[in-house]
Amino acid sequence: MAGSARISERLAKRPHRYLIALGSNMRHARLGSPRAVIAAALEELGRAGITVLAAAPVIASAPLGPSRRRYANSAALIATALPPECLLERLQHIEGAYGRRRRGQRWGARVLDLDVVLWSAGAWASRPLTIPHPRYRERTFVLAPATRIAPRWRDPVTGFTVRQLYARLTRSNPLP
Repeated sequence: MAGSARISERLAKRPHRYLIALGSNMRHARLGSPRAVIAAALEELGRAGITVLAAAPVIASAPLGPSRRRYANSAALIATALPPECLLERLQHIEGAYGRRRRGQRWGARVLDLDVVLWSAGAWASRPLTIPHPRYRERTFVLAPATRIAPRWRDPVTGFTVRQLYARLTRSNPLP
């Protein structure tokens, strides 16, 4: 058995916690507003066999990149026995069911975006997934909701808690 297969098998036998970022800035034909899309996506996670332990209130945020539409953002603390690459596949399947297409302009408008931010087993790097999410420390729209549900979760790279990362990012003179 290959090394990565052994690791995946071992990881699949015990539940892990993940911090997931949710975002939407397009109406869905059936569900409606981006806030409604996020609420429906949280329910969809449960139907996909993923336990939602906590969900942060939805916040509004300015768009990143070329999109002009404001985003609705949230975060969820989930539990699943899925290893990271299998969870990513499941999340991308949910995004696809909501109309997400992974082509075209980066950071454009989208009905649903689900990102793996943190994982209870620490760090993970395997194409196309890197945990912790490479840019989450720079994004208030991820850290603000995350502080509501996982303020003491430590970043395995910096050692800072989510609350500390948010404070560093939002103080009037941000620290490096």
